[in-house]
Amino acid sequence: MIQKLLFFCGLLGLDAVSTKDPTAAPPFQTVDIVLDCLYVGDDPKGSPGAFGGSLSKDLALLVLRNVSVRDDGSLGEATDYVVPQENAGSSPRIVFEASALLVSIPHAESLLHTDCNREEVNCEISPYNSQQHGKGLCPASWFIGTLRLSSGISIALLLRGPHCSSAQEKPDAILHPKLRIPVSKKGTVLTTVEFQSSSCNTSLRTRLGGLVILDCQFALAPSSLLSSLEWKRQHRGSGRSLFRYQAGSTGPIAEPKVHVDLAQLLGNGNASLHLQGVSVGDEGTYICLVSTPLHQIQHIIQLQVVEPPRVRVIPAHVSFERDVTTTLTCNIAGYYPLDVSVSWTQKTAEDEAEITLSSARFSSHQRSQDGTYGITSYLSISSATVQAPATYSCHVSHVALEEPISVRAYLKASEKTRLEGLVGGILATVIFVVVLFIVLRMKRTVKPKAEELLRGSE
Repeated sequence: MIQKLLFFCGLLGLDAVSTKDPTAAPPFQTVDIVLDCLYVGDDPKGSPGAFGGSLSKDLALLVLRNVSVRDDGSLGEATDYVVPQENAGSSPRIVFEASALLVSIPHAESLLHTDCNREEVNCEISPYNSQQHGKGLCPASWFIGTLRLSSGISIALLLRGPHCSSAQEKPDAILHPKLRIPVSKKGTVLTTVEFQSSSCNTSLRTRLGGLVILDCQFALAPSSLLSSLEWKRQHRGSGRSLFRYQAGSTGPIAEPKVHVDLAQLLGNGNASLHLQGVSVGDEGTYICLVSTPLHQIQHIIQLQVVEPPRVRVIPAHVSFERDVTTTLTCNIAGYYPLDVSVSWTQKTAEDEAEITLSSARFSSHQRSQDGTYGITSYLSISSATVQAPATYSCHVSHVALEEPISVRAYLKASEKTRLEGLVGGILATVIFVVVLFIVLRMKRTVKPKAEELLRGSE
């Protein structure tokens, strides 16, 4: 089998061969995936810590060999990956070569294209010390690789390293200066992926009352068998087991709202937890524990319950009475979690933009039986400070909202006020007409008298 590595992102843009059937499933191709990692292990020379020693961190490289990925025609030509020679003056990296022939690597396409997709990968490799070890195996010859992608994907790889007996059988075997286990002629640690587990969501948000699926997948080498699966939930210092399946038992033990499909669990390693009728009390940290007789891998998923607020302003339409103070009420209810932001704005015909008001009053938070919260905001307005028409808006921001909710109340002059204004306008018009009539009549009376005076003078 040819081992290949994709070196350049530009190769991803190559078009597929036009003669291929566009409806056919893409074929598989084997490639090498190379990831920059940190090796985190105990430092015997370090100062004593909580567990009797400090941790050391060394630069490492994880080379996943023979990874099968779908080729849609964009992979192009790739070359074998060659472990580079370290510079004499630089600190040597610990290179782990991991064969993926026995266990498939999950989310391989995402790992392969991380650089091109500008996705960050956090990779750590640590010694795995299981409670039981097979005969002839060093405790330090098992390693756990943890990969976390910025998109939320989490992958754990259990790597089986070389046997301790190799050094005894071959006195000339080269030992790694730090790990003290045999290495290849290239100075790399040869390992095999024996057990992998993954989750495509390390954190989830869900609404009340719905169904949420907490993803957990795994695959084992043919020599390993599933021993047990357990789902746990932890929240605010307390925890409990939600689901447990033990190989050889009559059936799983599960709480009422949770479900794991046993056929998929035993058939293709789908250990996902289905949680129905989500409530506020279901929020917390969920742990998927997949175990074999010798090893255990866990995944942690943070589940956050969010519910957007319902907002209503009372009254929605206000007839403004003279010399009367009116109170607008903004009811915000049914939201979770607690933090919510409420503000008021005003806009009259004379305002070019909305004006933020700071005179609002608030009630204390109230909690409903379903665990959601509510609060009420009050805004008092008076004819002494504002003239109708005007618009008042209650703006509410919450983590469950993509953008704030704005609910408006419209202020208009009352019928009495408008009638008084109409009567006042009519009276003003009548008075104007009367005054104009009197002025014109006076002018007519004055003009003949002036003409008679002029004749008499002649």
